[in-house]
Amino acid sequence: MDTSGRNMLRMLIRVLTERMFKYLRKWFVAHFLGHSRQRARLVSKDGRCNIEFGNVEAQSRFIFFVDIWTTVLDLKWRYKMTIFISTFLGSWFFFGLLWYAVAYIHKDLPEFHPSVNHTPCVENINGLTSAFLFSLETQVTIGYGFRCVTEQCGTAIFLLIFQSILGVIINSFMCGAILAKISRPKKRAKTITFSKNAVISKRGGKLCLLIRVVNLRKSLLIGSHIYGKLLRTTVTPEGETIILDQININFVVDAGNENLFFISPLTIYHVIDQNSPFFHMAAETLPQQDFELVVFLDGTVESTSATCQVRTSYVPEEVLWGYRFAPMVSKTKEGKYRVDFHNFSKTVEVETPHCALCLYNEKDARARMKRGYDNPNFNLSEVNETDDTKM
Repeated sequence: MDTSGRNMLRMLIRVLTERMFKYLRKWFVAHFLGHSRQRARLVSKDGRCNIEFGNVEAQSRFIFFVDIWTTVLDLKWRYKMTIFISTFLGSWFFFGLLWYAVAYIHKDLPEFHPSVNHTPCVENINGLTSAFLFSLETQVTIGYGFRCVTEQCGTAIFLLIFQSILGVIINSFMCGAILAKISRPKKRAKTITFSKNAVISKRGGKLCLLIRVVNLRKSLLIGSHIYGKLLRTTVTPEGETIILDQININFVVDAGNENLFFISPLTIYHVIDQNSPFFHMAAETLPQQDFELVVFLDGTVESTSATCQVRTSYVPEEVLWGYRFAPMVSKTKEGKYRVDFHNFSKTVEVETPHCALCLYNEKDARARMKRGYDNPNFNLSEVNETDDTKM
């Protein structure tokens, strides 16, 4: 290898080494130092609320058991299935003990050596195991026909009626809770996705904050409505500090913010005007701001008519100033519309004013240039020609 070839090889190795160390430095900052500077969120990206209640009185906790239906629905699946299995097994075993007690009191068990003409309260109960099996058959209405209640004692008939009624109540409650848990619209909200970042750029000659949202299902959300809340800490003129003070943020599409035709990805935007809390922010000061933008989308599921809500949040590091979203909807040669989800959260850098105030000042300056203004202090005075100026 000649000298020029070796020099090119050294240069290539040096460039690759520099790029590798640059990538490792970014990865280290993002995965280690970035987590330490991560802001606290009230609402996570997937819509879960990061809040806990402390010092709740015992009397207030008892209210959860008063509203037992909502409490059971809000339980996680592992706790719900534990309650489901424990309730049925517990009721079967409890009534099995009662049937065993009836057989024991009536002396129907083999250890009492009943006579041949003895008629038991329940046929073929020989111990605790057979009593448990009879309880199971009675409550779930299996009816094998081997064990049955006789008309010998009224206690067994009353217990049979009581277990049948209680079994229907338990079946209705537990099966209804499982069905309601499966059909909750909360799962439908998982198929509504917001963009990873929000962007700020010009739209229609106005500075706007834009967010992209998509419905991953072909079924629509009826009566969709989208809005936002800006959460930040404020201090009142009286000196009171309000944590998580809420400010309304109006989001719209070109057709408004209600009854959205949610068949394709939508780009919603908030106009940054004099009434917007983002009006006095700039591209340089945005990362130093302390706020959380929570976006809500309410709608009715078309297939179940149940109302669902989708929410996400954005912190200042997730708001990109001077970017817009890449297009993701195209039309094929066959006349179909194609959505490319590869560009869903992809952004493109565009020329954008570094603050909303600068944009409005620029517009005012252009408007004044187009209009003429009279100066009331301007006076026109006539100047007489002197002899020196005459030819």
